Amino acid sequence: MRVSAKADYALRALIEIAVRTDGTAVSAEQLGKAQGIPHGFLQAILADLRRADVVVSQRGQSGGWRFAREPRTVTVADVIRAVDGPLVSVYGLRPEAVEYDDSAQVLQHVWIAARSSLRAVFEQVSIQDLADGKLPEGVAALTRDEDAWQPH
Repeated sequence: MRVSAKADYALRALIEIAVRTDGTAVSAEQLGKAQGIPHGFLQAILADLRRADVVVSQRGQSGGWRFAREPRTVTVADVIRAVDGPLVSVYGLRPEAVEYDDSAQVLQHVWIAARSSLRAVFEQVSIQDLADGKLPEGVAALTRDEDAWQPH
C-alpha cells in the first residue's frame, strides 16, 4: 500500500486539532505551520474532510477548523477514504468489482484479503489514539515484530 501525501497531511492536521484540548477552532494557517503542510494543499484537504463530516469550519475572529464529531470516533480509515477514496482499488475499481479470467481469479481474493488486513488496522486506530500517542494493543503488537520494521 502506498500512503499519499494527502492522507498523511490530513492525519497530521487532524492530530494537531485533536491535541488542542480546549476544543477551540484552529486556523488552516496554524495547522500548516505546525505540521509543515503547504497552505493551498491543506485547504483542499480540509474541504474533503468537511464533505466527509470529519471537520467543520467556523468563521470569524476565532474561526478555523474543529472536529464535527468526537476524535475518538474518527478512524484512520475514515480519513483515508475521505481524501483518497477506497482503501484498496484495482484500476479504480473496488476489489469485489474486479473481474478476471479463470486462471487469474485468485487475484481478486488477494485484493480482498489486503483490504481486510488494512481495515483491521485502520478501522481500529482513531484520531484520539494518535493524539494521545497510544495505539490499540492489537495494532501496537504488530509494531513490536522486528520484521515489520525491515524493508523487503
